[in-house]
Amino acid sequence: MKKTIYLVVGIVFLAGACSIDQSDNGIGNRHMIMSTLYHQKAAEMRALAYQAYNMAKLRLDVEKRLHDGNKKLSVVVDIDETVLDNSPYQAESVLGNISYPERWSEWCKKAEAKPVPGSLEFLTYADEQGITIFYVTNRKAELKEATIKNLKELGFPQTNAEQLMMRTGESSKEARRNTIREDHKIAVLIGDNLNDFLPIFEEQPVDKRFAITDSLRRSFGKRFIVLPNAMYGEWEGALYGYDYSLDAAEKEEARINALEGF
Repeated sequence: MKKTIYLVVGIVFLAGACSIDQSDNGIGNRHMIMSTLYHQKAAEMRALAYQAYNMAKLRLDVEKRLHDGNKKLSVVVDIDETVLDNSPYQAESVLGNISYPERWSEWCKKAEAKPVPGSLEFLTYADEQGITIFYVTNRKAELKEATIKNLKELGFPQTNAEQLMMRTGESSKEARRNTIREDHKIAVLIGDNLNDFLPIFEEQPVDKRFAITDSLRRSFGKRFIVLPNAMYGEWEGALYGYDYSLDAAEKEEARINALEGF
């Protein structure tokens, strides 16, 4: 009887081991657990988001007073982790051991993302002040209808097809920002990634990103409003030298090697 039990247990163990995706060497997405929990469970994250949008309102009021009227005044916002909270997708990535873009379209088409704290109130205020709002996102064009649905159901203003600017080619947003600048003055840019502000940040190593950020220190809280996002972003790509073809073990090694102890 004991031999039979041991045999059954052994078979179950081996079956479980074989079910692990060997491509990630059993590493999975465990490194994302704390950052995703921070986003979903930390009151501090909400406080930072409210702080960012409170600052955005103050800056918008200043820009409105100083506006010369030559061009329409506008606000440019990113969507993911700036306006819409996609932490459920990140949580599912951990629980299901999947990686972007797996199931990303499925999540977006559900149109169930909640608003980032403070975002709806700020954009409603901007709309009431007669400010033009542009949503500039790197979601692909196929997700435009679902994204508009999600935004509209939450009550976000000015969510028409013209003011929702999707990614249609390159990931850089500068061409889309320049299109906006033809007829509008951008009062404030809001995003969770430094690429949401200037192309100079794109695909730069960690030390260069630091140096550029330091050189623009007076712009943050004025021209640029940054939302917290420890779950993913350009900062992570910089750790891998922007080589996203690295396997899970190689990425894990890159993350560990980037740590600075004492």
